[in-house]
Amino acid sequence: MAKPNVLILRTAGTNCDYETQYAFEKAGAVTEFVHINQLLQKKKSLDDCKILAIPGGFTYGDDLGAGKILAVQLQKINLRKFSEEGKLIIGICNGFQVLVKLGLLPFAKTIRQEATLTNNDSGRFECRWVYLKNSGKKCIFTKGIDRIYLPIAHGEGKFFAEPEVINKLEKNDQAVFRYVDETGELKGYPHNPNGSINNIAAVCNEQGNVLGMMPHPERFIRKTQHPRWTRENLKEEGDGFLIFKNAVEYARRL
Repeated sequence: MAKPNVLILRTAGTNCDYETQYAFEKAGAVTEFVHINQLLQKKKSLDDCKILAIPGGFTYGDDLGAGKILAVQLQKINLRKFSEEGKLIIGICNGFQVLVKLGLLPFAKTIRQEATLTNNDSGRFECRWVYLKNSGKKCIFTKGIDRIYLPIAHGEGKFFAEPEVINKLEKNDQAVFRYVDETGELKGYPHNPNGSINNIAAVCNEQGNVLGMMPHPERFIRKTQHPRWTRENLKEEGDGFLIFKNAVEYARRL
């Protein structure tokens, strides 16, 4: 099968693009960096790809809130149509913030903001590794994943929504990863590094083809990226790699 094309979106402040490129290419995809202006000016099109990746970073310096400016720009791009065609979208950290503030997550059918990612309860930037448990079965990106260990790096990572939105999300099996301790139990800080409601670290849309997550899977693709790789007997592939592999294998069939 032909290698699926992945469009990696860039703009001022994007800083995890090369890690994202490495992860997708290692998984068997062809990648292209595309600046948001190229999409807005119609010099590039989403029609040319099967996966859209919005990497982590601090787009526009988070000057109006994390991800807000890029979300406003993306209102001019029909991401809803892209997702309804069954194509894949992944937003990591700042990319997750963008998708939530755009309204594509958690409920793409409404395309209005119904949740947010706000300041960490700790009141400071959190940079650590966390344990995650896959609590959903709907998401295409997370097939075959149980518990994983990934790094985080964010100041606005608390997933928050009104109770009726949280209840709907939980009922629809859209809460993908949750922050847990090393035994897989839901715990508070520091295991839940930001105070997210129900320990939610990642959510998907109703179809399961749009994923937003705060932890960084692209930063743990090979074992040498693990903080204790010289002391632990690790497998060659990092815990984040299967997320990209699942996406590429699915996109091959589109």
